[in-house]
Amino acid sequence: MKIYPVLSPADYKKFIFLPYTIYRNDPMWVPPLRMELKSQFDRRKNPTLDHTVYQLFLLKDNNRVIGRIAAFYDTLANDFWKKDIGLFGYYECPDDPVASGMLMDAATGWLREKGMKCMRGPWSFVSQEWGLVLEGFELPPVIMSPHNPPFYNEHMIAYGCQKVKDLLCYYISGKEGYRIPERILTLTDHVARRYGVTVRRVNMKRYGEDVQHVIDISNHSMLQNWGYAPVTDAEADAMARDLKQVIRPEGVLFAEDRQGKPIGFIIALPDVNTLLKKVNGKLFPLGWLTLLLGLPKLRSYRLFALAVAPEYIGKGIDSLIYRALYESLYTSDIWMEINYVLEDNHPMNNAIAKLNAKPLRRYRIYEKELRTG
Repeated sequence: MKIYPVLSPADYKKFIFLPYTIYRNDPMWVPPLRMELKSQFDRRKNPTLDHTVYQLFLLKDNNRVIGRIAAFYDTLANDFWKKDIGLFGYYECPDDPVASGMLMDAATGWLREKGMKCMRGPWSFVSQEWGLVLEGFELPPVIMSPHNPPFYNEHMIAYGCQKVKDLLCYYISGKEGYRIPERILTLTDHVARRYGVTVRRVNMKRYGEDVQHVIDISNHSMLQNWGYAPVTDAEADAMARDLKQVIRPEGVLFAEDRQGKPIGFIIALPDVNTLLKKVNGKLFPLGWLTLLLGLPKLRSYRLFALAVAPEYIGKGIDSLIYRALYESLYTSDIWMEINYVLEDNHPMNNAIAKLNAKPLRRYRIYEKELRTG
C-alpha cells in the first residue's frame, strides 16, 4: 500500500468517485448526483474553495485505489475562530488499521507542515456535512448529511483522535401519530399576540431578498455556535441557487415583527435522497425524469435550519416558527428529520423534547492535537 497526492485529472476522478465502489453493496448508502460531487471540488462552482487550502490523497494497493482523505484548512474560518485548525474529510478506507493509519498520517503530516495546531473532522467543502455517524445506522441518510460504516469511528479512536462534539438528530412521523403538543399551541398563540409576530412563506419572486434575510439573521444569531463561521455572500448565493431547485415555498418560512422586519426563519428541505437512491447518481438518460416527477410527491423532509434574531432568542419565536411549519407541511404520512442540533445546545434540545420529537441519530466530530518536532 502507498499514499499518493492527487495531482492529475485521472486521480481527481478516482478520488471523487471512489464511494461508488466502496458502498455499492451498502443498502443504506444514497448515491449522490455525480455532477454535484464534481462541483464540490470545482473552484468555479464552490466559492468555499476561494478561502480553502487543501490537498487530496489516495491510498493505493498494487495500483488499485482503496482509500482517500482530504486535508485542508479554511483561512476565513481560522481568522474567525482565532485558531490554527486543520480539517480532514472525505475519508474512505477499508477496515484495516494499517490503511487507516497511512491515510491519517498523510493528512496530519500535510496539516502540520502548514502550521496547523490541531486536526478536526470529518468536515467537508459543503455546509453541514460534518461528523461520522455514531448512532442511527438503521435508516439511509437524508439530504446533505453523511454516511459511513460503523468501524470508521474505531479508526478515529485507534489513531488517537478524541471526541470534540456530538451532533444530535431527531424525527417526527405522521404515520406514528405525531401531533404538535397542545401546550405548544397555547404558548405560541400567546407569543404571537405579545410580540406581534406573523409568519409568511418565502417569496419566490423576491427570492434574492429573502436569501439575504437568511444570511443576516444567521450571521448575527449563530456567531457563538460551535463550528460556525460567517457565510460569505458568494457562498450564500451558491447555496441559494442550488437549493432553489428543490425547496418548496411552504417549507421555507419567515417570522416578522410588527414592522414587517424578518426576525427568524426555518427551512425544511424535501428529502430528495429518497429519489436519488433510484437513479444511482446519474441524471441521464432518465434520472432527471425520476426527480421531476417524484419531487411533488415527497412527504419526507430534513429540517435544515432554524434561526432567530439575537434580541428575540428565548421568547418562544422558535416554537412559533416550528408550529407554522407544522401547519404548513403536515400530512398523515409526513416524516421529518431534525438534522442536526449541537449536543450542548440545551435550549434547543429542550425545546425539541417539548415538541415530542424522538431521538434518531448521533454524529461525532473528532479532534487531534498536532505536535511538532
